[in-house]
Amino acid sequence: MASHRKWSPTGTRIAGIRTPALATAALTSVALLSQTANAAPSADPKPSIEEVEKKVDDLYHQAEAATEKYNATREKTAQQRKRVDSLLDDVAQRTEKLNTAREELGSFAAAQYRTGAAAPDTATLLLADNPQDYFDQTQLMDRLTSRQKVAVDDYITEQAATTKKRAEASQGLQTLTTTQSALRTSKADVQRKLAEARDLLSKLTAEEKARLAAIEKKKQEAADRKAAELAQQQAAAEKKAQEAAAQQQTTTGTTATTGTTGSSATDSSYTAKADKALAFARTQIGKPYVWGATGPGSYDCSGLTQAAWKAAGVDLPRTTWDQVNVGTTVPLSDIKPGDLVFFYDDISHVGLYIGNGMMIHAPKPGAYVREESIFYGGESIIHSVVRPA
Repeated sequence: MASHRKWSPTGTRIAGIRTPALATAALTSVALLSQTANAAPSADPKPSIEEVEKKVDDLYHQAEAATEKYNATREKTAQQRKRVDSLLDDVAQRTEKLNTAREELGSFAAAQYRTGAAAPDTATLLLADNPQDYFDQTQLMDRLTSRQKVAVDDYITEQAATTKKRAEASQGLQTLTTTQSALRTSKADVQRKLAEARDLLSKLTAEEKARLAAIEKKKQEAADRKAAELAQQQAAAEKKAQEAAAQQQTTTGTTATTGTTGSSATDSSYTAKADKALAFARTQIGKPYVWGATGPGSYDCSGLTQAAWKAAGVDLPRTTWDQVNVGTTVPLSDIKPGDLVFFYDDISHVGLYIGNGMMIHAPKPGAYVREESIFYGGESIIHSVVRPA
């Protein structure tokens, strides 16, 4: 006798409903997909050494641009503070004069009171918000002596001037407060960029740091080759100019000396000043870059060029953005020792040219004043060359 067993489908029961095996598998797949979707995204791939190098360079560039903004704002703050101090001193002096004039009018009022004259009118004058309006509405002037009229005129003049200066001082203080806030923002921006750069570098392994150093070495070698090429081109141009001058002398029988830019008293004067600026800059080699610094123990880029040319008797503005507008812009092919070389489209870096394609500059935070090729970042980042005197 055959056994009769009741068919029992395979599957699982969900909420009291029996599901077939196929449906169970589908649900399992959906659950796995859901878990995958809800799982934390995978970490971003670690950047390559080349990407780190570029990022660090960009951050240092941004920090230097922020430094120049900080320098400009600090200069502006100093000027505004000086003006506010001057205004406050002026207000104090005028207030003293106003008090003296008020005391003199008070003495007249007292005298008038003793003689029974129009003391109340004078007393009202001293309390009036606008003495001139008061005079327009009364006949007090007609009853004053010439001496009293002079005293009243002085009082009115001083009160008007003092009120004006107080308003200027108040506005100056508001402007100064705004600029000081901008100064703090610029400072924080510099610090933030530098912190990001340091953080990136701190995460590199010893092997990665070695690879980064190798990249930097290759860039330096390429920059040195480019500097040598410029030196050769200038030497060739100078030789050609001298040969042409010698030929002219032979042909005309006159003395002619011509260089790549011409020889003149102006050139000699510039060379003498440039020599002084370069001599100063060479003595600063090895001192640390510190953003916002103007020496004598440390410098940022524009602080160094400003100090160097000051040693030669030439006053340059504080920032790269202002220094680039001082003097005469010359082509790179005509660059001479002492010239200022500006970098990047935002003109955020500057160095002092010393010849042979080289310059002295304060490179970036963590580095020291040094000699380096003007092509350290490639020719494309050179913005302009300026002869400052």
